[in-house]
Amino acid sequence: MADPQAVTSGKTDARPHHDPAVRGFASDNYAGAHPEILAALALANGGHQVAYGEDDYTEHLQRVMRSHFGPIAEAFPVFNGTGANVTALQALTDRWGAVICAETAHINVDEGGAPERMGGLKLLTVPTPDGKLTPELIDRQAYGWDDEHRAMPQVVSLAQNTELGTLYTPEEIRAIVEHAHGLGMKVHLDGARIANAAAALDVPMRAFTNAVGVDVLSYGGTKNGMLFGEAVVVLDPDAVSHMKHLRKMSMQLASKMRFVSVQLEALLAKDLWLRNARHSNAMAQRLAQGVRTVEGVEILHPVQANAVFARLPHKVSLRLQQRFRFYFWDEAAGDVRWMCSFDTTEDDVDAFVLALKEEMAHR
Repeated sequence: MADPQAVTSGKTDARPHHDPAVRGFASDNYAGAHPEILAALALANGGHQVAYGEDDYTEHLQRVMRSHFGPIAEAFPVFNGTGANVTALQALTDRWGAVICAETAHINVDEGGAPERMGGLKLLTVPTPDGKLTPELIDRQAYGWDDEHRAMPQVVSLAQNTELGTLYTPEEIRAIVEHAHGLGMKVHLDGARIANAAAALDVPMRAFTNAVGVDVLSYGGTKNGMLFGEAVVVLDPDAVSHMKHLRKMSMQLASKMRFVSVQLEALLAKDLWLRNARHSNAMAQRLAQGVRTVEGVEILHPVQANAVFARLPHKVSLRLQQRFRFYFWDEAAGDVRWMCSFDTTEDDVDAFVLALKEEMAHR
């Protein structure tokens, strides 16, 4: 705790309140900001810039985004991922509209009911074995457009990558988009970890977004090295309505927007987004390889990006959590999720695997 006298005299205790050497496997949100992001923030900090997005950094961000997502893409920086998703889905729907999504989708299980409560949307969920939708699965909820007793399906929302760490190929997303558009629906992509997906698939981000007809993208930066901030990227302007007004009404309009925009620019203007994603993906593969050597531990889903889902004895997980932070995914079943970040090291992974082996040996 800082010395009160030092605070009142304008001085602060420069010591951190945590151990910067400690890293876990709970979430890529636990990681700090990449040094290049912090440098970009310092660069943008001098002088005055027009507020609410009329600044030079937000203007330049549009050119950067278009280099990735095509010449008509328009980026609307926001504070966080839930805000991006809710704002994007509102822009794609009428008041009576509904959104088809996987039962495990982040908008359904991890956003506190925000799409329903704040966006006024009905979520029509579909059980999936791997977190991925297909045209056939979408058809389970894609009906009743003229039935006034049922919320009207207007949007299909995908997550790339999914909540279970799995990936859609560009061809799979193209098939979904063509099917949804053929039924008169629009397509939203939740890209909280879009960089990890592109790195794993070894394709540009456009390959499974604007190139295959996705209408609106929630672009995620926080999980890939930013301090804070995401963006709604409109890929088809004809698909949305009044995005600027909806962003303000959704409390996602930053007054000092340059500090969100410059982070996105630093991430995307060169290859920082890709370097960070490739590294976190590689650490997840290293972790999976180590875990596979531990008898009694089962990897549940294909490790395609930066997440490893596993099943192990409940008591072992509880002891292991005293040494490394991570979350249960389904505590009753003994399922856990281990996430790797841009700053995860090989030593972190190896130490975790060793600790897992030790705890399994004493189960």
